[in-house]
Amino acid sequence: MDLEKIKNANTKYIGKEIEYFKEISSTHTYAKEIAMQEKHNGKIIIAETQTNGIGTKGRAWYTGESKNIALTMILKPKCEINRLEGLTVKIAECMKNAIQELYQIDLEIKKSNDLMLNGKKICGILTEINTIAEKINYLLISFGFNVNEDVFSDETENIATSLKKEFGKEFCREDIIKKFIEILEKEIEL
Repeated sequence: MDLEKIKNANTKYIGKEIEYFKEISSTHTYAKEIAMQEKHNGKIIIAETQTNGIGTKGRAWYTGESKNIALTMILKPKCEINRLEGLTVKIAECMKNAIQELYQIDLEIKKSNDLMLNGKKICGILTEINTIAEKINYLLISFGFNVNEDVFSDETENIATSLKKEFGKEFCREDIIKKFIEILEKEIEL
């Protein structure tokens, strides 16, 4: 993974600091452990493989080695919590727009936190906000995106897909992350 490419995104905050793991239990769990200590707004944690990735409702999220995106960002929004209403849908729209701009591929948003392609799940989004009263301590945005995955289990073969599976070619994970964080930073108050 070319971290410098991501760090060079046209953003002020998101992605200027990146912590990278070849393997980790979960980027989301790790981010939650360090979020209160982090001073920097926009830190990204990226893993090539997660051994215990977390999806919505506590479900597992599989991350094939060096093929997909497993990412969590730690944000420190200065706005009041009510300004973040509908945030997960906004994040899904940002990812949808990133893929549209990069590849002219139209993803469908389902249930506010899933992105679908040809009726199958390609990306899952998990958000978590930590607050005291109306003050936001931190916001975690995590997503798993099936980019170049070509092996799916029997349980997921008919319900999950990847860009590579649908289009028969490799896609650049760094380009997706870079475009996504550029769009996201414009859409949310930091």
